[in-house]
Amino acid sequence: MTQIRFAAAVVLALVPAAAGAQVLQERNMPLAIAQEIAQATVEACAAKNFNVTATVVDRAGVTRAVLRADKAGPHTVAASRDKAFTAASARNATGAIAEGVEKNPAARNMAAIEGFLLLGGGVPVKVGDEVIGAVGVGGAPGGHLDEECANAGIEKVKAKLR
Repeated sequence: MTQIRFAAAVVLALVPAAAGAQVLQERNMPLAIAQEIAQATVEACAAKNFNVTATVVDRAGVTRAVLRADKAGPHTVAASRDKAFTAASARNATGAIAEGVEKNPAARNMAAIEGFLLLGGGVPVKVGDEVIGAVGVGGAPGGHLDEECANAGIEKVKAKLR
C-alpha cells in the first residue's frame, strides 16, 4: 500500500512539469545543402587527386546525401557513412574523438557502438553552436586528409548555414 501511495505521489509530482513543457524546435540538414556539401567535399578531394565518397547525415545521423567519386573504393561508402554518423552523434570531429579515446581508457568502448568509426574524416555541420548534421569522408590516404576535404565542403556552403 505504501508503494502505491509513493508511486502516485511521484506521478502527481511529474504532471505539472509535463503540463508546462513546450514544443522543441531544432534545426536540421536540408537536402539541398546536404547535396551541395557532398559535391563540394568530393571536388575538394578530387583537386588533390583523392577518389573519395562523401556522406552527409542529418542531426540524428540519418543519411541525406551520398556522392562516390569515380574510382573510389567500395569500402569508402560505409566508412564515410559511419564517420558522418559518429560526428553527428558525438557532436565532434572524428579525428578529435579518436585522439580522445586513445588518451582516455574509459572511452575506448565508444568503438563498440554500432555505426561508430573512430577515424578522422567526420565533421559536424553547425549553425552557430547547434549541430544540424555531419559530413563523413572516406578514401583519402589518411583521416586528416578526409577531414580537410570535409571542412572544405562545409566551408563552401557556410553562407547558407544560418
